[in-house]
Amino acid sequence: MDKTQMEPLSDERLDEVNEQITLIQKKEGLTFGTDAYLLASFVRPVPRGRAVELGAGSGIISLLCAAKGRFAHLDAVEIQEDFATLVARNAARNGMSDRISAHHADVRSLSSADFGGEVDAVFANPPYMRTDSGARNESEYKYIARHEVFGGIGDFCHSASRLLKTGGKFYCVWRPDRLGELMEGLSQNRLAPKRMTFVHADVMTEPSMVLVEASKEGGYGMRVTRPLFLYERSVKSGKRVESADARRVYETMSLRF
Repeated sequence: MDKTQMEPLSDERLDEVNEQITLIQKKEGLTFGTDAYLLASFVRPVPRGRAVELGAGSGIISLLCAAKGRFAHLDAVEIQEDFATLVARNAARNGMSDRISAHHADVRSLSSADFGGEVDAVFANPPYMRTDSGARNESEYKYIARHEVFGGIGDFCHSASRLLKTGGKFYCVWRPDRLGELMEGLSQNRLAPKRMTFVHADVMTEPSMVLVEASKEGGYGMRVTRPLFLYERSVKSGKRVESADARRVYETMSLRF
C-alpha cells in the first residue's frame, strides 16, 4: 500500500491507542471505546488459528488481537465500504497486513468458503439499537454502526455459526437489557453459551455491558464470572478511580477470570 494511503484524510483523525497501535478514525464515525478493549481481552487466544471479526468498523479489535498474537490470521468484515478500506489502511499503517485481511461484505451473506474453510473463532461488537429506537440526528456512519440496519443480533449469531468449526468460539459484547435476544440467537444457531461476564461502572451501578463466549455445538453448562467493575473508590482520597481490573485490560489486554 502507498504510504500516502496510511495517513489520515481531511475527514479523519489519528489516535494513539498504545505503544503498538496508531489508529485512523473517521471524524463522523464511531470512535473506539472501552467495549473494544474488553472484547479483545475476553477473546481466548488460538495462536495458530484463524478468526473472523463481524462488523469491524475501523478494525481496532482485530488490531488489538493481532498485536497480542491471539490468532495467526484475522479476517475483518465490514459492511460500510469506507470503513472496510479503513481497516486495510490501519492494518498497513501498523505493519499487520500479513495478519489482518479486510473484507467489504454483509455479515448475512458470508460463508466459510469466503475464508478458506471453517474458522476457530468469530467475534463481534454488533449494532445494539433497533432501527426504531433513538433519534435519527447523527451521521450515516454512526447510525449504521449503532443500529441494526444490516442485521440484528440473530443475524450475527447465524453468521458466526456458519463460519465456525465444531467447538469453535463466538465472542460478543452486548447490552444486558437485550440479553434475552442474544440467548435466543445463540440457541437457534447451535451456539451454547459457556462464559459470561457482566461489566459495571462501579459496585453501585447496574451492568452496562455483558461479555459472552459461546461454543458451536457445545453442551450445557455456563460459567458466570465475578463482575468486572471499571472504577472503585480510592482508600486514600475517597474519589472514584480506575479499578485494577480495568488497568489490566488497558495495559495488558487480559482478564483474570
